[in-house]
Amino acid sequence: MSLNVLVTGGAGYLGSVLVPALLEAGHTVTVLDNFLFNQNSLLECCANRRFSVIRGDCREPNVLMRGLRQADLIVPLAAIVGAPACAADPTASRSTNLEAVKLLLERRSPAQRVIYPTTNSGYGIGEQGKFCTEESPLRPISLYGVTKVEAERAVLDAGNSITFRLATVFGMSPRMRIDLLVNDFVYRAVNDRTVVVFEGHAKRNYIHVRDVARAFLHAIDHFDTMRGQPFNVGLSNANLSKLELCAKVKSHLPQFVYLEAPVGEDPDKRDYIVSNAKIERAGFRPAYSLDDGIDELIKGYTVLKNGRYSNVG
Repeated sequence: MSLNVLVTGGAGYLGSVLVPALLEAGHTVTVLDNFLFNQNSLLECCANRRFSVIRGDCREPNVLMRGLRQADLIVPLAAIVGAPACAADPTASRSTNLEAVKLLLERRSPAQRVIYPTTNSGYGIGEQGKFCTEESPLRPISLYGVTKVEAERAVLDAGNSITFRLATVFGMSPRMRIDLLVNDFVYRAVNDRTVVVFEGHAKRNYIHVRDVARAFLHAIDHFDTMRGQPFNVGLSNANLSKLELCAKVKSHLPQFVYLEAPVGEDPDKRDYIVSNAKIERAGFRPAYSLDDGIDELIKGYTVLKNGRYSNVG
């Protein structure tokens, strides 16, 4: 079934992969984005008659309503993403990550479906050796985590919705980000051949950006059975510490040298392992491994030779 889909923030890192995938699947897509980074990542979509774009701010009710009018499904991607970016502008983070989502929920009709991506960083610091499931307590430790967890609660309470608690995303995108952990480590391995790791024991889960897009398509096709629930979305064989991730990168780039700093700390304190069994039971399986992503990134960084692809200056 073809849907009219509104994607806020659709020109970002995830949206620039998801929007072409939605179009390829036969959906009609409207992107609402302020093009904060002057990105041109959706230019190829402009030839598609089922693609339209609104340049504007999702926090503005009149702008938002232009996108909502025809939408069957809303994918709210617009956000200030990541702990460092949120810490740099707390006011914009709260208004974009939380208040804009509440505005959207107020203005949509109850029949309009929502698939909302949040972050599994909401689990904060997990119990040693214990997997975080969708029933685990949410204890976010950054402003980014707090705003996304509160927005997820509002989305689920509003009904007719699904939420995805995304693992740390990696892989190439037309709107590239090199500040994500896997992307960052591979960039350093290719260009600097070295990295100093803070709190190398800290674990987290990972997922390829194309698999995130595939998860959205899966949820569209299975909305009725997944409705009203949160789902962790990650690679079940990729609950790795930072040092384990470095070793994985080194297996692809033997010249890479990594050291754990004896002093200092990482401002991002999250540390947990995650179970993705629930979405796997719902029929979704990732198609891209961590090794696939590292190979892809090495090729991508042969093309990209500067550091402007970040969410923080």
